Amino acid sequence: MGNVATTVEEQIKRLSERGIVFKDYNEIEKVKEILQDIGYYRLGFYWYYFQDHKTHKFNENIKLYDIVKLYYFDFDLKMLLLRYIYRIEVHFRTQLIYFASNHYSDNSAWYIDPKIVDSYIFKEFNTIYFNLKTKNNILIKHHNKYSCDYAPAWKVFEFLTFGQIFKFFTNLKNQELKKKIAGVYGFRDVKLLDNYFISLINIRNICSHNGILFDYNQPVGIKRIPNLKYRLKTNNNTNLNASIRLLLFILSKVSKNRANDLEKEVQTLFDKTKENELVNGIIKSKINFGM
Repeated sequence: MGNVATTVEEQIKRLSERGIVFKDYNEIEKVKEILQDIGYYRLGFYWYYFQDHKTHKFNENIKLYDIVKLYYFDFDLKMLLLRYIYRIEVHFRTQLIYFASNHYSDNSAWYIDPKIVDSYIFKEFNTIYFNLKTKNNILIKHHNKYSCDYAPAWKVFEFLTFGQIFKFFTNLKNQELKKKIAGVYGFRDVKLLDNYFISLINIRNICSHNGILFDYNQPVGIKRIPNLKYRLKTNNNTNLNASIRLLLFILSKVSKNRANDLEKEVQTLFDKTKENELVNGIIKSKINFGM
C-alpha cells in the first residue's frame, strides 16, 4: 500500500487497475465490506499467490472471492491447529512441572536456581516475572500472602507461553530428568523431542501471530517420525504437511482420540477447498496434505 493511507474506493480502483474484475455495483459493495472487514493490507499477503510477481498484475480471471477463500482457509486451519497444539502445550507443561517439582521437592522455585537451570535465561525471565507479579492477580495474591522472591513453579508456569516453558526444559542441567520427561512421549533421545517441540512451537507462533500458515516451511527439517501411521511419504520434511503429520503424531501420545478427531477435521477442511479449483491448486502445491 505504500506509506499513504487510502480509502476503500481507492483500494478497489487499484485492484481493478491490476486486473481484478468486478461485475457490477452489488459486487463492488460486497468487496467494500470485505476490505473493511479483513483489510487491504492483510489480504495482500494472500493475493501474492494470484499475481505476476514481476509486474504485480493479477493473473487472468481472478476474482477477489478467490483470494478471500484462500485467506479463510488459512485462517480456519490456523484456528484448528492452534486448538490442538494447545492441548499438547498444557500436557507438556504438566509433565515439566510434575517431574521437576517432585525431583526438587525442597525447592518450589527450582526454575530460578542456577544449580538446576542454566542461568543465561534468567535475565530475560526476570523481566517476564516482574510483569507477571505486578499484573497477574494470582501472583499478586501469592506475593501479598508469602514473603518470597518467586512463587512455586506450578503457579508461575501456568502463565508462561509454550516457548517460554520449553526454554526451561531445554536449559535443565539434569539430563536424566530431561530423559524422564521425554520418555512420557516415548522418546529415548532428548534431541528428538527438542526437534519436534521446536517445530510445534514454530507452528503455534504462526497461528497466534497472523502469519501465513499454508505456505510455511520449518527452518530446520522435522526428523523421521517413528510411527508408520504418521510418517511422511515424501522427502519434504519442512512444509506444512510435515508439520501436520508431526502434530498428529505428538497428539496421539497425549490422546489417540484427539489425534483421530484432528485428522478428520483437517481432512474436512482440505476437502472444502476442492469447491474452488484455483484455490485448491495453490494449496496442494504448497501442502499436499496426507502425502
